[in-house]
Amino acid sequence: MADDIFGQETSLKAQSSADLWNKVQLGVLSHSAQAPVHLGTLLEAEPHFALGQAAKGLFLMLLGRREMQAPARDALATAQTAYDTALPRERLYVDALRLWLEGRPSRAVQKLEAVLRDDPADSLAMKMSQAIRFVLGDSAGMRRSIERVMPAYEPNHAGRGYLLGCHAFALEETGDFAKAETTGRQALWMAPDDAWGLHAVAHVHDMTGNAKAGLEWLEGREEAWSHCNNFRYHVWWHKALMHLDLGQSDEVLDLYDHEIRKDKTDDYRDISNATSLLMRLELEGVPVGHRWEELSDLCANRTEDGSLIFADLHYLLALAGRGRKDETLHMVRRIHDDSSRAGQNEARQRMADPGRAAASGLEAFGERDYARAFDHLSQARASMQRAGGSHAQRDVFERMTIDAGLRAGRLCDVTAILDARRAQRGGAEDNYALARRAMIHAAQTLSASQSLPAE
Repeated sequence: MADDIFGQETSLKAQSSADLWNKVQLGVLSHSAQAPVHLGTLLEAEPHFALGQAAKGLFLMLLGRREMQAPARDALATAQTAYDTALPRERLYVDALRLWLEGRPSRAVQKLEAVLRDDPADSLAMKMSQAIRFVLGDSAGMRRSIERVMPAYEPNHAGRGYLLGCHAFALEETGDFAKAETTGRQALWMAPDDAWGLHAVAHVHDMTGNAKAGLEWLEGREEAWSHCNNFRYHVWWHKALMHLDLGQSDEVLDLYDHEIRKDKTDDYRDISNATSLLMRLELEGVPVGHRWEELSDLCANRTEDGSLIFADLHYLLALAGRGRKDETLHMVRRIHDDSSRAGQNEARQRMADPGRAAASGLEAFGERDYARAFDHLSQARASMQRAGGSHAQRDVFERMTIDAGLRAGRLCDVTAILDARRAQRGGAEDNYALARRAMIHAAQTLSASQSLPAE
């Protein structure tokens, strides 16, 4: 049996197969576009490699698409035929895939954590635990998991740079911004293709309202993400956010057209980049032309998905905002229906909370019923992290809540949200928040002057 690059024993016997498996794992850690290519080649040669089939199924589940569940089940079925001859740690990966397909990703994470208890230097288990927790919005769990296994990573461990990149992101999402930036920079120094660590530092600059420093960080480091799968579009999205905060809308639209939507996919991660960016632009009063039409056509075909509430809410951004009333109503009703029969299914539980309130809020926002939009969106705020994603990604819903409240005249409530947003960012404020505070001050000043008695 051959050991992998991280020192973990595998059931593979041929060194050529072990070499391919190493390429798969390093590709996953670096978000390489070549990772599925290497995995396909490996499984052609070793179709009954249980760990490889389980990894394939887990990767498919991370795509967050209903139609990917069938091939993920096929991968599980193949893995189970080799279950008895697989190594104990390999079986835990198979168990994790089975549990996620049963609608219990939190239990799947527990199986990966069981791998890490016995093999804390297993970098694939480390990365997959973080990836699923990210989908669940469990940033505290991400950080605990990483910090438990850090002592197993010697300076020469092949996965140490990627571990630091994951740690940097978990630190940022839990509010430790200074340490996150230092750790992310170290990650990229150790693993120059660690796009995750690079983007963790970009998140720090977003959360601390320092767009200029964020642009300086990304400038000239394109090689760190140019090799990536569609994750590269997300890094360009971060760059666009920085330009937006600086009021450079032409640069934002140029990045949108030539990088972020370079490929017109309907992958939910690409859709979330695009819809959230266009909505931010519109909230700033920037005309976006016909760019919504392409997105709304794609999202109209995703109304029945229901794999992830995070994806569904971004589909709704394109539908509700473009006046696609029939598709919007259908999707809102489907989210409500899914939530009513959640049971032990965690995706449907998140349809219930925060999904129902958030979906109704987006529908109302599209109808320009801002008072109702504010009521629903502000109700969803307390549990929006359960929708998954990052603070930066969820911030589009926070901005819509704030702007709905402004348009509905709920100035005191909006001020409280802005104060909470500032506290989450360690006391920092971006130009978006400063502009809204100025609007509130102007409205309050006008109201006070109008209430003065005439002389």
